[in-house]
Amino acid sequence: MGEPSNQTNPSSGGAKARGANLVPDGWTSRLGVILAVAGSAVGLGNFLRFPGQAAANGGGAFLIPYFISLLVLGIPLCWAEWAMGRYGGSRGFNSAPGVFACIWRHRFAKYLGVPALLIPLVIYMYYVVIEAWCLGYALNYLSGDLMLGKGADQYGQFFNNFVGADSDGTLFTAGNRSLLWMVLGVFALNFVLIYRGVAKGIESFCKIAIPLMAVCALCVLLRVLTLPAHESGRTLNEALGFMWNPDFSALWKPDTWLAASGQIFFSLSVGFGIIVNYASYLKRKDDVVLSGLTAASMNEFFEVCLGGLITIPAAFLFLGATVGSQGTFGLGFNALPNVFAEMPAGRLFGFLWFFMLFLAAITSSLSMLQPVIAFFEEGFGLKRPVSAALLGLISALGCGFVLYFSKGMVALDTFDFWVGTALIVVLALIQSLLYGWALGIERGAQIAHEGAKLRIPHVVQLMLKYVVPVYLVAIFIASLRQDLGKRIQLIAEDTVVFGSVLFIGVIAVFLTVLVALAGRRWESAGLFDEGESGEGI
Repeated sequence: MGEPSNQTNPSSGGAKARGANLVPDGWTSRLGVILAVAGSAVGLGNFLRFPGQAAANGGGAFLIPYFISLLVLGIPLCWAEWAMGRYGGSRGFNSAPGVFACIWRHRFAKYLGVPALLIPLVIYMYYVVIEAWCLGYALNYLSGDLMLGKGADQYGQFFNNFVGADSDGTLFTAGNRSLLWMVLGVFALNFVLIYRGVAKGIESFCKIAIPLMAVCALCVLLRVLTLPAHESGRTLNEALGFMWNPDFSALWKPDTWLAASGQIFFSLSVGFGIIVNYASYLKRKDDVVLSGLTAASMNEFFEVCLGGLITIPAAFLFLGATVGSQGTFGLGFNALPNVFAEMPAGRLFGFLWFFMLFLAAITSSLSMLQPVIAFFEEGFGLKRPVSAALLGLISALGCGFVLYFSKGMVALDTFDFWVGTALIVVLALIQSLLYGWALGIERGAQIAHEGAKLRIPHVVQLMLKYVVPVYLVAIFIASLRQDLGKRIQLIAEDTVVFGSVLFIGVIAVFLTVLVALAGRRWESAGLFDEGESGEGI
């Protein structure tokens, strides 16, 4: 592999000797990095999006395309990101532009890392708002203000008032600022943790948050699985059957396979640029194969075993089959409060549920800040306080944009589609091509297997080179065909949609300019002139 013989941690030793301007940071334990990566993956999609997707796409039959996508796309791409991240980290780079430039020695390569900065940054801008929703609901259950009794309309109206869905700018007016203060608090908490660094901030927090999240989820699951039959006559067996009884006819629908593939991207944080950054802090002999598989397995436990047994079954038991047509937000913030209103000790379990969602959200949002922080530090030699302040200013602008244009959540939805859906597939395609064709699967396997106790089957390497890129192109085309025409029309007709896309474009241009400047700095410092760098580039 041509690794420097004196390398210990990519953030020190050999990396420093080569002139990288990095903070002395890194993971302190294998458990820490596994929990951090799992935390970045385990989020609202596990507990809200996955159950809804499964119920709407064949129930138990949905697991067939879901696990095929996991084996063909999810786990192979995770391994590729872990290997590429550690490879770049061993050469002194922790951000995607630097890592990609190490893998493919071309003047254009660093720009391929721009999506890996844009995606987590823009997603954070609206994800932290949803995170504040979860904390706000948890506190409202703790105070008893969300025990409104039966009735879907009143919970829907509570949600609309709380998030400002009825009109733009309402969250900034007197008497309607509760969510605004909640967002400010959550925003500050994220930056306090990210300011503390990888080990003292992200790793330390995830070591507490992930087990606590599991405890909350298991408590709610135990309550759901011991619920008696509803007064309507619906039983728990019927509720579980509604979620998991297979409808194999759904397998003949292309939308089912597209939904399954999309869910895997949301589940594992594939294509977010996060794993590449996290893996760059690993030591040379760390086992990336087993660590990657463990983090993915932990995510699947939260998603299938916890999310799949709580959300839809509980909602069906109390509300009936109408829950199958609820969207993610409708299910989480309208339907489930109705469930807790009728459930024995519903106030306690409502608090546990939304506090668990808050923990899931913050472990994810925290991971979205680190890739950009790392780029500022290594690209321009900025100290942690300066890089955190700069990132805080940029992300606050986007967060304020989403909060102000809250009517119908149009700005949030636009950010989510163009960046949180379409661009993720593009970045995953970039990474699969870099791994399979620029780095090469033989060299990639050598890098991944150093220090590994488990070997990646060669067929997985072949899939990464030939099958995964084709699969990703097919997914990208299919997803665009579903919504592209409508989305383009909205850009032309809706001022908020146009402004949202323009905002994303401005951030993308800004990051591209920064990558260009950072690239010149790296080249002038001779960071690409080592003898080892000619391999496979």
